Amino acid sequence: MVKLRLKRCGRKQRAIYRIVAIDVRSRREGRDLQKVGFYDPIKNQTYSNVPAILYFLEKGAQPTGTVYDILRKAELFKESRVSFDKKRKGKQES
Repeated sequence: MVKLRLKRCGRKQRAIYRIVAIDVRSRREGRDLQKVGFYDPIKNQTYSNVPAILYFLEKGAQPTGTVYDILRKAELFKESRVSFDKKRKGKQES
């Protein structure tokens, strides 16, 4: 199974994260299938390769919780036809 997850880059205390499509059995710094964007939490910048992200989502890739939040803020899910429910651990609706 493929996931869209963050891969840490940058120097000490100045982290920048790449958004990558990666096999779930790989570790965080392992080999990725494709780089599909980046996220800079210090400058609060995001770059997304929208066609590549939509391709992986249509093929069944699942974003992690943080990547889902980043893509939602970028309003990627409003323009796409891919729909899925985000499941948060620890939160239950009553």
